[in-house]
Amino acid sequence: MHKSIELPILYFGTPVVLISTTNDDGSTNIAPSSSIWWLAQSCMVGLDGSSKTTENLKKRKECVLNLASAENVSQVDGIANTTGMKSVPLHKRRLGYRYLKDKAGEVQFNLQESEAVKANRIKECKVQLEATVEKIHRFSEQSILPVYAFELNVVRTHVCESLLMGENHQYVDPDKWHPLIMNFRKFYTTNDYIHPSKLSEASAEKYHVRNMTGLKAKTMKLLFGVIYRNHRRLDN
Repeated sequence: MHKSIELPILYFGTPVVLISTTNDDGSTNIAPSSSIWWLAQSCMVGLDGSSKTTENLKKRKECVLNLASAENVSQVDGIANTTGMKSVPLHKRRLGYRYLKDKAGEVQFNLQESEAVKANRIKECKVQLEATVEKIHRFSEQSILPVYAFELNVVRTHVCESLLMGENHQYVDPDKWHPLIMNFRKFYTTNDYIHPSKLSEASAEKYHVRNMTGLKAKTMKLLFGVIYRNHRRLDN
């Protein structure tokens, strides 16, 4: 039997991707994300409008999607509640986020140059996808916080040779590739739960800011509108 409930956030989780983008000063920002899906050579990434990754993607129209695997779990979790924005957005402060400029150095990720884009790849990730932004979609207009979907085109794919199979080594062996999967704020790989997530430290109720109604919603929307008005200037 099913029960009708109101989830604080419609987030069921997918494979974890570390999105690397280039900051204004040439340094690399890394953002863990699992709001992503692929079709053919394209993919769609959903991002908070106040994130540094969103800002960088709008400005430079490129990134690298570094797919994390099971052995990367501690490093991914080490930067899970961090942001590249010096002024930590209000809603992220409520969730315990902190500013961190050098995320790669914090968790000892090694960066390497890409071939088709300027954003760096993460050497420790066995699958790396260089991508360019095709379209930017503003969605969920009723949401208090700005939300964007980035349509990306994968222009170069790098896969660790140890994962490849087939006559021409053009396929990934599913028995060797164990992607890191986020499932309701816990980390899994294939069917095994392997590690807790720092994102679960914040109460799920704090995510209700996206679902507020009435006078409180109008007040919060006005407040966030002032805070994030600079992001809307980048829409075009």
